[in-house]
Amino acid sequence: MSAHADRRARLVALLVERELSGMLVTTLVNVRYLSGFTGSNGALLVPVEGDAVLLTDSRYQHQAVVEAPDVELVVTRDLVVGAGGRMDAGAWAAETHTLSVDDHGQLAEAAPSARLVAAGRLVESLREVKDEPEIDALRRACAISTVALEGLLAGPLLGRTERELARDLESRMFDLGAEAIAFDTILAAGDSSAVPHHHPTDRVVARGDLLKVDFGARVDGYHADCTRTVVMGPADAWQREVYAAVQASQAAGVDALRDGVAVAASDEAARGVLDAAGWLDRFTTGLGHGVGLEIHEDPFIGGRHTGRLTSRTVLTMEPGIYVPGRGGVRIEDTVLVTPGAPEVLTTMTKDLLEIA
Repeated sequence: MSAHADRRARLVALLVERELSGMLVTTLVNVRYLSGFTGSNGALLVPVEGDAVLLTDSRYQHQAVVEAPDVELVVTRDLVVGAGGRMDAGAWAAETHTLSVDDHGQLAEAAPSARLVAAGRLVESLREVKDEPEIDALRRACAISTVALEGLLAGPLLGRTERELARDLESRMFDLGAEAIAFDTILAAGDSSAVPHHHPTDRVVARGDLLKVDFGARVDGYHADCTRTVVMGPADAWQREVYAAVQASQAAGVDALRDGVAVAASDEAARGVLDAAGWLDRFTTGLGHGVGLEIHEDPFIGGRHTGRLTSRTVLTMEPGIYVPGRGGVRIEDTVLVTPGAPEVLTTMTKDLLEIA
């Protein structure tokens, strides 16, 4: 059984539990997860009984045959109507969290004997637990990312602009085999490093700057997410203090990413270290999130999350301290939850680097 067929089988098992006749998947990333199809127009009908059906238009007919050979293919301009015509009497799940009101109305008209129910984030919940092909792609994306940053930090850095360094880093990831960058690279020098999602500018990197780099490569659709912060030259006392607090917070958070542990526990562990160091009020961003076919996906780490971690879930851990007018430090890893100790996929050193 292929990885995609196995994922569909797990979805069908959930549908059977809920006494549903099937599900219409219209969120493209979920269509890809369940079928392998990467086109920009597609829907997947997954009945409890019978074969799954991929619907797309004529532009993607050949691509669909190649990428999703183990599902029935229907070529049509109107995906929702085409799917509705195949939905018999019974309760069918639909992705109402992404399906437009207009499409929902058309689906109801095309499937008059079907009863439509909200699927919730059913496929997204399946995507939280990665299979081997997914973990392999994530490992490769993370390896490409960290090797690229190590090459960039070998220099020279001083006298170059943020924008130039960001493009250099992205080029290195492509040269190492990335299919794309995972997201727009954040590279921030000096006081700009206090801006969590700073866009690179023509600011020149100078001695004494904190240099924060948040970046990642994408491989086979899977995203790496990594942040490292270095100092250009010898670090000042305040830079060392901030870095040490973030490093300890991140280590505590990563250690709590274990099978069966409450998601909120990692939030408590990381925030507790920052609180004890007196810096919690300067941590203003999210602590972490799932990562995979999307750069931000379920589960999200936070104190209000009531769930528990499951082995083979992949998340980020990214505490930071941001001091307006001075600078900021963030350390982030992509981490695989295992039955034992968590596996950090972004293996580059987290020791404070002082770059001449």
